[in-house]
Amino acid sequence: MQRTVSKINLPAIRRNALKIRSLCKNSGFLAVVKADAYGHGAEEVSRYIEDVVDGFCVAIIEEGISLRVAGISKPVLVLTPPLDEYDAARAEAYNLTLTVNSVKTAKLVRGLPCHIKVNTGMNRLGCNLNELPRLIERLPPENIRGVYSHLFAPQSDFASAKQFELFEQAVKIVKSVNPTAAAHLSASGGLLRGGKYLFDLVRCGILLYGYCPSGFTLKGLEPALKVYARRTQTTEFIGGGVGYGFAEKNYRTLSSYRCGYADGFSRTVPLGEKTLCMDAFVSASGGETLCVMNDADEYAKRMGTISYEVLTSVTRRSERIYER
Repeated sequence: MQRTVSKINLPAIRRNALKIRSLCKNSGFLAVVKADAYGHGAEEVSRYIEDVVDGFCVAIIEEGISLRVAGISKPVLVLTPPLDEYDAARAEAYNLTLTVNSVKTAKLVRGLPCHIKVNTGMNRLGCNLNELPRLIERLPPENIRGVYSHLFAPQSDFASAKQFELFEQAVKIVKSVNPTAAAHLSASGGLLRGGKYLFDLVRCGILLYGYCPSGFTLKGLEPALKVYARRTQTTEFIGGGVGYGFAEKNYRTLSSYRCGYADGFSRTVPLGEKTLCMDAFVSASGGETLCVMNDADEYAKRMGTISYEVLTSVTRRSERIYER
């Protein structure tokens, strides 16, 4: 097998899900499985935890369709608003719940079940509070299944409190039209804030896969993914270079491993003796396989990024092996 090997511990993800469930108190739990479950495989992960959660969140309609084809029957909320009639038609065909963020998208959903996204300060997606009444007028009340927002800088007490106040106003407006609409403000960071931030539902992604968002800690989480590279050859060192760079010491032998920056790893973060090539790296180790990603937080620190980017990148050309 020439691809890298990703070993994914499904029981660890399930235990993380149960831990999240306990933190949700009386709130429902939506598992975020967008970006192929952060690189862990959305269909396999969703099937393994469907009985633990109340529904799922995906980024785009294609991801929701994949869950339905895989047999997932619980609600699936698409977080990106529809961009055209084709998006709305596919969502209807596969019983997906759409996000509405404007009068335009309210027209597109044509009475389909939806959640209204409100901008409380992230300024990424969502209608502003003063736009909300006009948006609601375009929707049948019974089809407004939820109202939600997303905390920016959830580690900040001040920023979170300001956003909570705005969101509470939005919830009152929406629930005056449909009291059964579910309110949700918190992703993983908001869940760890707890208390009043929980509302009716909580959306959790990164915690599910064993990591905390920046500024938070939670004991007992289990990282679920390890990535391994396979050795392609071992050769006697003849001097010169190590990959594309000059050798800085003398070696007896060097081994080549089939993993490079085209596999989602950073070219500037050595996995062996020097920087990566597109499809390989060179190491003084001679084992049949090498673990190239064991801890996404640790690798992200070396890469100068966050665990989210690492997890969604390093399984790009991987063969997934699920441990059950």
